[in-house]
Amino acid sequence: MSETEKLVMEKDSYTADNIQVLEGLEAVRKRPAMYIGDVGSRGLHHLVYEVVDNSIDEALAGYCDKIDVFINKDNSVTVIDNGRGIPTDWHEKEQKSALEVVMTVLHAGGKFNKESYKVSGGLHGVGVSCVNALSSHLTVKVYRDGKIFEQEYEIGKPMYDVKVIGESDRTGTETTFLPDSSIFIVSVYSYEIIVSRLRELAFLNKGITLTLTDYRETDENGEFVTSTFYSKEGLKEFVQYLDSTREGLMEDPIYMEGEKGGVPIEVAMQYNSSFAENTHSYCNNINTHEGGTHLSGFRRALTRTLKSYAEKQGMFAKLKFDINGDDFREGLTAVISVKVQEPQFEGQTKTKLGNNEIMGVVDQLVSEMLNYYLEEHPKEARTIVNKVILAATARHAARKARELVQRKGVLTGSGLPGKLADCSETDASLCEIYLVEGDSAGGTAKQGRDRKFQAILPLRGKILNVEKAMPHRIFDSEEIKNMYTALGVTIGTEDDSKALNLDKLRYHKIIIMTDADVDGSHIATLILTFFFRYMNELVENGYVYIATPPLYLIKRGKEERYCWTEEERIAIIAELAKDGKESSVHIQRYKGLGEMNAEQLWHTTMDPMYRTLRQVTIQSGAEADKVFSMLMGDEVPPRREFIEKNAKYARIDA
Repeated sequence: MSETEKLVMEKDSYTADNIQVLEGLEAVRKRPAMYIGDVGSRGLHHLVYEVVDNSIDEALAGYCDKIDVFINKDNSVTVIDNGRGIPTDWHEKEQKSALEVVMTVLHAGGKFNKESYKVSGGLHGVGVSCVNALSSHLTVKVYRDGKIFEQEYEIGKPMYDVKVIGESDRTGTETTFLPDSSIFIVSVYSYEIIVSRLRELAFLNKGITLTLTDYRETDENGEFVTSTFYSKEGLKEFVQYLDSTREGLMEDPIYMEGEKGGVPIEVAMQYNSSFAENTHSYCNNINTHEGGTHLSGFRRALTRTLKSYAEKQGMFAKLKFDINGDDFREGLTAVISVKVQEPQFEGQTKTKLGNNEIMGVVDQLVSEMLNYYLEEHPKEARTIVNKVILAATARHAARKARELVQRKGVLTGSGLPGKLADCSETDASLCEIYLVEGDSAGGTAKQGRDRKFQAILPLRGKILNVEKAMPHRIFDSEEIKNMYTALGVTIGTEDDSKALNLDKLRYHKIIIMTDADVDGSHIATLILTFFFRYMNELVENGYVYIATPPLYLIKRGKEERYCWTEEERIAIIAELAKDGKESSVHIQRYKGLGEMNAEQLWHTTMDPMYRTLRQVTIQSGAEADKVFSMLMGDEVPPRREFIEKNAKYARIDA
């Protein structure tokens, strides 16, 4: 482990004196979204990440190699590590135990004292005290100095002073918290979301074992569902995991690790046969999905080093057009991780690294190590350059197609697709557009909509699978061109072919509305794949939604009830047939939107008063990248394995 990641102080000198207090907890419960992002699923799971990050800090300092997370039956969460344990001695300034200070004062902890932790995780540094404030009940146990210390809290307030409840030879911290249901609109933890984060942390911090156990569910053997993550090779294994559903062009990823200017840097990258760039950057274990200076340094070094090598080898001599930065990143999967003492985060969601000095040190390390790799691996180097030339050729063709799309918009006045039924409202924040499967359902939606603020764009059949298509074919697709022009966003520039101008976006709700059957799900997935690869800003900014039309209409006499789930269907049938006459109960299964008339479609699926929209969000960009490539890519075995693993969750309705 790098010296930068180790504690400067000796083990026994991590005491109350190292705990610094910055401010109190007063505002956390009043404005929780300011501290954890939101009070929905993202914020709920952020509580787990904050507690786990404390344990990761101990691991980065060299004092912890095992972290266990448990989802309990009551939906509380327990996190146990084998670190040194939070200090429990007396804090002179606060006149209370250091443990109570850490648990009840915002921004209090060893990570603010750089003599205690050189680097630390945690996006905003609000720490476990924020978790405590937003929990109806929290219990912390500290194993330290041969004793077991304990304190309990209710909505952040101590129930009693820190006390000794036993003796133990082990060290570490055990935290159990129950999120406050009066604050969070979502109260059930997702096993898969937490699994994704723990897997990510294992790759980013090699040598640490992380486990997740779900006490709410058992497997076929009656055992509690458990996942364990451990990575020996770190980011190299991360890239292999991300690319497991793609056809690789190299036998092994290129791996670079070192320290420049006191900053530990780790990079892994490899090329595949796809046409998308899949680069993921991290700073102190935080997924900086808006990029930043570390990503800029990597891209700058990659372009300059590969271009210099190819020119020396004369491989660009026959090209009749210029190579640009995008060409060097097509089909690239890469992960960049840096550990920074004083990270400065910027951007809309505070996940863009702003430290200027990081660009230079990443650039320097990648340039040196990539140049060495290319010289030592001429076969792989030639494969990479040939991929770059292919990308440049395709980009040249795509530019012509893109110019045709934009020229067509100028020549046809408004440039809006002929099938688009637009709304009369001009304020984009009040407007919404439905992307509807097929002309028939599109016609019904046009009749049932509110013309003031709802626009309808029918899509013909299944749109192009962009995961397997070259860029120029994407811009040739009529349905994709219609989506671009209807939404009003520009397709991009020569410098950045995927950048969107969101200032021209015409609707702030983009709603995918497809049939409730297998084909409908496939079409929705194709559209989401397109948005994820080519309009990711729409997803990141919360503009994309999925409509949820009902599955059933249950009738008995004059009474009609709609059902969106199988459970609702069973419950409503039982309610309507409580006199035992279940056979006068009529069940209509909606397999297509066209089976509803305009009034039914409006009432169930389009009326803001009654409809349910599912907002599309990305919890983990890396995991989303892997899932889309698995579902929509060329490799069949990973998709078959996914289907076999999840077949038990499928349901066939009569």
